[in-house]
Amino acid sequence: MEKWTQEQYADRLREMKQEAHDKMWLYIELNAKEFMNECDPDVKNLSSCCKAMVASMLEGDGYIVEPKIRTKVAGALTVRYYVDNLSPERRTYAQAQLDA
Repeated sequence: MEKWTQEQYADRLREMKQEAHDKMWLYIELNAKEFMNECDPDVKNLSSCCKAMVASMLEGDGYIVEPKIRTKVAGALTVRYYVDNLSPERRTYAQAQLDA
């Protein structure tokens, strides 16, 4: 069985954000270990999962549990993604941090 790529995780996360947006939810919270197990059961692929989660963060999103390591690759990684505004004009979390 092939491991999921970072892109596959990012695509699934986009779908989840859109589904939550369609339900009029304000945000979703996602834990890396649970997300990996849901998408890619029985495969240890935390690196691709966490990288996709961090890369998918937009301005206003935040860490619920932020791993102390620079790469953020840890099963405890938990992110709150706000889904009320899925505008493509929204800056990424990384861009917003650079401007802060």
